[in-house]
Amino acid sequence: MNSSPSRAQRAVTWSLVAFLALVFAVLGGATLAPVFPAPLLVQPTPSATTPAWLQPPSSPAPLSGATPLGTAALQPLPESLAKELDARLVADGGSFPATVLDGATGQTLYSRAGGQPVAPASNLKLLTAAAVLTTLGPDAVLHTKVVRGGAPNSVVLVAGGDVFLGAGESAPDTVPGRAGLASLARQAAAALGPMSGPITVQLDDSLFSGPALNPAWAAEDIAAGEVAPIAPIALNIARTQPGDSSSRPSDPAMAAAVAFRDAFATALGPAASVSTTVARASAGGGPELASVASAPIGDQLAYTLSESDNYAAETLARLAAAAAGKPASIEGARAVLEETAQKLLGTTEGIELSDASGLAISDRISTAQLAALVRIMAMGDDGRLRRALDGFPIAGLTGTLASRYGPTSPGAGFVRAKTGTLNTVTGLTGYVVDTDGRLLVFSFVGNGLVPGSKSNAAAVDAAASALAGCGCR
Repeated sequence: MNSSPSRAQRAVTWSLVAFLALVFAVLGGATLAPVFPAPLLVQPTPSATTPAWLQPPSSPAPLSGATPLGTAALQPLPESLAKELDARLVADGGSFPATVLDGATGQTLYSRAGGQPVAPASNLKLLTAAAVLTTLGPDAVLHTKVVRGGAPNSVVLVAGGDVFLGAGESAPDTVPGRAGLASLARQAAAALGPMSGPITVQLDDSLFSGPALNPAWAAEDIAAGEVAPIAPIALNIARTQPGDSSSRPSDPAMAAAVAFRDAFATALGPAASVSTTVARASAGGGPELASVASAPIGDQLAYTLSESDNYAAETLARLAAAAAGKPASIEGARAVLEETAQKLLGTTEGIELSDASGLAISDRISTAQLAALVRIMAMGDDGRLRRALDGFPIAGLTGTLASRYGPTSPGAGFVRAKTGTLNTVTGLTGYVVDTDGRLLVFSFVGNGLVPGSKSNAAAVDAAASALAGCGCR
């Protein structure tokens, strides 16, 4: 009898060997590897391949960029829109003048006393934004400098209009604090060279003129920290500490100068003597020692609108006045805003301005004019005005609308609007794209309202949400 294994038996044996090799490999039985024939231990080397989704495209991408909204989307019917808004714009005391415009055509779709001048509160910052963007431009930057003083052993801190200065090193990825006094002091100390005797720091803040506090502002608003004396240089937008709007220095420019003096003394080191006294003086024509640059005006303006910062709005308006060849003062700011309204809206009828921030209850402008201004920003020919839209708070997400609009609201994430609040004023001016894809521009501003009533803010939020969820036919 032939005792050699058959072909079938050999096949079974090698199958078992292969199986055991696999088991030991998985279980870490590498020590048994030499008992198996070498061919069984050789693993194939995978070849590198590029997945199809990583392959370069076979043709250029068909999109060349975003295109403006068209007019194909259905327009809300005015009567249906009125039914939705009248049910929501119910004032707790006073009244709610309101305007809704079609973004594409400018047609008035809804008006409730839309031509009536109202106290706009911070909605007025939209006109300030337009003035700033069309005079300074969105890409301009402000320089804070240090020059050699005319007096022996002196340096002069020269205000350039930047009130977003930080106390530390310049932070390039921020708006407040983009330019830092510590960086400025370090540069100035390095450029100064040896000087004998005590060094004196002086301040030139002569860029602005006229009263630093507007007589139209209520004393209680100043005391509450809504604003501070306006100066062309300040730390933290004239706050004692970053983000603390309730505590402001009585002299923001001098507070910044003292902070610079301290940073300068530190940068010079213990061998140098720096006087603790800081006095105001003219920069004269001394050579420049150091300079730091602010965030671009467009970024400062976006912050100003998003956070509704009164101090920043007032300083930017004075800078706009200077850029237009006017005094950098209350009167100059008022004049440049009026000129901007005339240029963009074609009229100043009904517009009365006491300031640039809307903090004055005596300011007047209509909801029709505010809505028209937003439409010009969104759809007009001057591309510089688009930058204002970057600062419009987003409902439920950013800025002064971050804590408004619940997650189930139709307006959450869709409404973009500037808020406005005074004791008896609640306003909301902005835009939304409705469910049909139609751009709607609106302004709702209530006056004579019951102070402290939460229902008035809820009313304007509900009205804007109704626009967001509107087919309104």
